[in-house]
Formats: sequence, structure tokens, C-alpha cells
Amino acid sequence: MKQMKIIKRSGEEKPFDIQKIANAIRKASQVVDIKDALSEGRINLIAEEVAGVCAGRDRAMTVEEIQDVVESKIMEMGSHEIAKKYIVYRYKRALARKANTTDQQILSLIECNNEDVKQENSNKNPTINSVQRDYMAGEVSKDVSSRLLLPPDIVQAHKDGIIHFHDMDYYAQHMHNCDLVNLEDMLQNGTVISETMIEKPKSFSTACNIATQIIAQVASNQYGGQSISLTHLAPFVEISRQAIRKELEAELAETGLTMTPEQFDTVVEKRVRREVKKGVQTIQYQVVTLMTTNGQAPFITVFMYLGEARSEAERRDLAMIIEEVLRQRILGVKNEQGVYVTPAFPKLIYVLEEQNIREDSPYWYLTELSAKCTAKRMVPDYISEKKMLEYKVDANGEGHCYTCMGCRSFLTPYVDKDGKPKYYGRFNQGVVTLNLVDVALSSHGDLAKFWEILEERLELCHKALQCRHERLTGTLSDAAPILWQYGALTRLPKGAPIDEYLHGGYSTISLGYAGLWECVYAMNGKKLTEPEGEAFGLEVMKKLNEYTAKWKKAENIDYSLYGTPLESTTYKFAKCLQARFGVIKGVTDRNYITNSYHVHVTEKIDAFAKLALEAKFQKLSPGGAISYVEVPNMQDNLPAVLAIMKYIYDNIMYAELNTKSDYCQECGYDGEIQIVKDESGKLIWKCPKCGNTDESKLNVARRTCGYIGSQFWNQGRTQEIKERVLHVS
Repeated sequence: MKQMKIIKRSGEEKPFDIQKIANAIRKASQVVDIKDALSEGRINLIAEEVAGVCAGRDRAMTVEEIQDVVESKIMEMGSHEIAKKYIVYRYKRALARKANTTDQQILSLIECNNEDVKQENSNKNPTINSVQRDYMAGEVSKDVSSRLLLPPDIVQAHKDGIIHFHDMDYYAQHMHNCDLVNLEDMLQNGTVISETMIEKPKSFSTACNIATQIIAQVASNQYGGQSISLTHLAPFVEISRQAIRKELEAELAETGLTMTPEQFDTVVEKRVRREVKKGVQTIQYQVVTLMTTNGQAPFITVFMYLGEARSEAERRDLAMIIEEVLRQRILGVKNEQGVYVTPAFPKLIYVLEEQNIREDSPYWYLTELSAKCTAKRMVPDYISEKKMLEYKVDANGEGHCYTCMGCRSFLTPYVDKDGKPKYYGRFNQGVVTLNLVDVALSSHGDLAKFWEILEERLELCHKALQCRHERLTGTLSDAAPILWQYGALTRLPKGAPIDEYLHGGYSTISLGYAGLWECVYAMNGKKLTEPEGEAFGLEVMKKLNEYTAKWKKAENIDYSLYGTPLESTTYKFAKCLQARFGVIKGVTDRNYITNSYHVHVTEKIDAFAKLALEAKFQKLSPGGAISYVEVPNMQDNLPAVLAIMKYIYDNIMYAELNTKSDYCQECGYDGEIQIVKDESGKLIWKCPKCGNTDESKLNVARRTCGYIGSQFWNQGRTQEIKERVLHVS
């Protein structure tokens, strides 16, 4: 039998010991009447059957899961009295542990033995003190939230994987999820950082430097993603240009040299480009080297949209900035060995629009550069202005194109009291996700029962979302001055509550959903790629939207449906489903479930068919969603990349291309690092050239939930990455 592992309650991973199983059964057998006791042979048989179940799960099982299997195997043997004793023993031990629920978790994560926490976030290095400090605070917050702040039914549903109450490690504080930062206001009108007045910058490079400080401050005062627009930096190019012109005029006057107007303008523009390069380098390197208070680089998205420019001159300067951002990202950043690798941040979004989508468009050269960047570095991702103007229509009947707040969370259209559209300075209150697979399996294929259970679960999610909203209600602007007082979101006075921004559509609050693929298959044996499966999937999505609309109307809170980007939770949901329903082919037979509405990663489908199908579901996810196509190395096939980009423009609002970008520090191999099984059956990363399996000496970049991850993943997500099929051959 292979060398299996178990995960203790502290999160520490240990070798599986069959004798401990046998001993536990033996102890329960020793306290019952002799006529009910098990023979030694039967005890060992049960232990072996338990071991067989564990081996078949193809992952390390938790102590609780193993104990559940032990119970069921004792019952199958007809030994009900022994099963009762075993259950009582477990209950008493659980009561004893309730006295302190956090000590062992904290100790295990400090020693880097907590497997769940180590791979919870693929952009956090769990060996670093600042990350451990954040995780320690998170364990305390989760404990306080579970015991004191949240209703027991929500806590239990979260534990059972029926719902997921996102970011419980920050819930104890009055913090929200993600932001669309009003960088324009902060740069044009000044701001305050760490009690220091920051005035309007007098150059482009200074504006970039201030922007990175704003990014770090915002990231330290919320727990999700944030986005800025390069358009808000574009006016400072002209400010630098005018300053450079004055400097050059002074130099010529001082030296007595002369230039023709054409020569003068050429030198000025050359210096302007140097200034832009310097500013963009500041953003690129400061973002990846900044460490926020939660122990990671800021989850920052940079938006590149020519259509936001207010004049043709500003558009040309914006194009210059976009070009430099793309060129620097194509180059990458140097790792410890001085080799250029793919950075996780900032995430880049490029808008496909009439000014850049065709070969005769004035900014087609930027689109070609974007394709080159995507093929090498996996970004930018693409928003179709055409489809977004169609989908995001405000109360005035006008469509708008704007960025998401991080990886995929989109604001809903909003007009202020003056009837003007507003997006920058808005935010998301938080997310609660419904496990659709559990709804389907709980209904046992009965359609009437499915809708009944779905309604019950949605009301549970609604209750959980209300808890999130109420936790923010009454929060004072002093809690996060950079957000509430100094322009990132608004400019409230000190001591003012933020309540008015929690209602009326100014901010959103998200009902997430996951596992639509498995949900549909569990109900009717059809895939989303089949007509019957697609029809039922769309029906489910419409029903979810009906509920968010009903809640919004009743409470004047902007509930919005959100295609959840499960990262570590995909593994948790899968384990909970296996524990509740066993292993069901095509539904629970993997250690992950599918994100949001996505086509299953193993499904053979071409890129265009996948995008066409998922566009129907994306339209029904107004609170956020993104689609992707998995591609091989496309650096020598840029026409294919451009063809996909053009298809995105005409057919789907938001999409990305996933490729690989890896490096082995041991041998210099820069191809795809492989996923293999070790002797215990655990999935590990291995260099195919030299066999290196030391994660600290491997640079692996994969997009897993909208963001690029670079710190590796849990076993469920790793299996999902391994099983991905290409959508472009």
C-alpha cells in the first residue's frame, strides 16, 4: 500500500498509521458487553477497509473524515453498540477541544506544518513572518467570528461546505472586500498618507510613485482586490512635457546652442518617453516589492482603456503609457538569480475597442503588443467595450465600459443624485458563495426538491450577506482614513459613518455561486455543453438573479450575482461533498469542483465554442465573472492570439488566455514545470529536465481564479491545474 498521509485538526500533515485506526476501534469494543465485542480479526478488517477508502480518495484525508469512515464501517459490520461508544467518544473529545479552538492551528502555521493554511493563498509565502502574523490574526478572527459574531446555522453551513462565508479571517474587523479606487481625485486634489499631506504631483514619475503608495495604503485597509485606471495618470504626461520644455529652453539659453523647432520637439518627446518609462518602472517594481499589512503584494489591477481619454492629445499620451506598461511586462521582472520571470501583479486589463481592434485602427499596434504580452506573460486580460456597453446600461439608458474591482468583481451601473454615472470610488461589501453541487445532490435528482432546497439555501446565503452588511453598518470614516476621508472612495469628515454608501446601489454585495457544471450533471446527467444541460444551467442562473433582484428591491441594497473564483475553497467543497455523498462519477470523483459557470477543465472543446457558450452565462453574472481559454505556448503563433482577441470583442465581455510561464532555478529550464505524484500519492511540482521538486527553487505561474498565482496551491486546485485540456491545438 502507498505511503498515505492524514491532516490533523491543527492542519499538520502526518503519515497515515493503520494501527491508530485499529486501536480506536479496539478501545470502543472493549467497553461494550462481551457479546457485542468485535474479534481481533474483524477489528483489523475494519481498519483495512478504512485504509482502502482513504487510499481511494487520492488525497490526504482529515482526521474528521477518517473518523466518519470508521463509524460507517463499524455500522456496516452490524456493531451498532460499538458505533455508539465511538460516537460518544468523539463527542466528548470535541467538547474538550472547544475550550480552545485556535492554539494548535496557530502553532502549526508558525512552524509551517499547517497544510491547509500553507496553500490557502497562492500569492502568500507562509514562511515569512508578516504572512504568519496575518494568518495568526486570521485564526483568531475566524474563532471570534464563529463563536461570537455569526449565527450558528451560518457557521455550521460554512463548516459543512454548504455555503462559503468568504474571508472570515477579516470579518471581526469592519472591513470590506474590493475597491475601484478614485485615483483621479486623489492625484488631482491631493490626499493624505500616514498623516502626511500629499499635494498634486508635478511630474508623471511622481504621480506614479504616489499611486503606488496609495495602492499599498488601500490594500492594507481592505482584504480584496483593487483597480486603478492609467487614464488617471495620463494628464501628468503633459505636465512633465511642459516642465521638460522649460528645462530644455533654459539649457539652450545657458549654453548658447540653437535647435530647429523640429529638433526641439524631438528632444522633448525623447525625454518625455524616458519620464514615462521611469514612472511605469516605479509602478511595476514597487507593486511587486511592496508588502502590505496582510503579508502579500497588493492585489492590484491596472486598467488600460483608450476610450476614457478626454481629448485626442490625452489619448496619445495614454497610448504611450499603455505601450510602456506592455513592453515592461513582456520583459518581466528579475528573480533572485537575475532571470526575468512572470510577476503575479499588477494584473493588466486591456479594453478591445473600435480604436484598436482592426488592422486599420489607429492603435492596432497596441493590440499587437498586447497579444505578444499575453502569449509570454498571461496578461493582459481583455474586456470588450462592445459587449460591455450592451450589458452595463444605467438608469439613463446609457451603456458604460469600466474595469472590475480586482480579478472579476464588477460594480453594477449607477448614477448619482445629479444623474451622472459613477464608478470610481465605489466598492463591494463582501461575498457569500452557494455550493450548487450540494443543492443538486441533496435533492437526489428530484427537480421539485431541487428548487425547494435551492430556495432554502439562498435564504441562508441572504442571511449571511445581511450579516456582512450589518457588520459594516455604523463603521466610522476613521476606521480607514485613506478610503473614507482622503479620496480613495470618498471624502467624509472625521467621525462620520459610512452607512449612506452601503445602500442605494453605491456599493454591491455579492451572492457567489460555484459548481454549476457538476450541479447540472448531477441533476440530469447532461453537460453544460449539451442542449439539455445548457438549458437547465441557464434556468438556475436566472433563478439566482431573481432572488438577488428581490432582495435588492426589498432592502435597497445592491445584491448582485457573482461567479466565484474559488481558489482553496474548491478543495474544501470537494472534500465536504465526498464526506456527505461519497464518490459519484462525474460529480464528486475529483478533489475540486468547477469555478462558477465554467466548462469543466477536462472537457474537450475549442476556444471559440467555449467562449460562445460561456458568454450566455457570463451575461447572467452581473456581479462578476470571467472566462478563459487554455492555450499552449503561443509566442510563435500571435495571429491565433489576435484571432481569439477579435472573437472576444464580438462575443463576450471579459476573457483571458491561460498559458504557462515557469522557470527552474536549479538547471535553468524555462519550459512547463510538470505535476507528478510522489510515493505517497501527493501531487507535487517537478522539473522535467533535472527532477527538482523543491518549490522554493521553482518559479511557477498559473492563473487559478482570475489572478496569476505563484506560491503553489492545495491538492484540489493542483489536480485541477494538472487536468486542464488545451482549447487551442
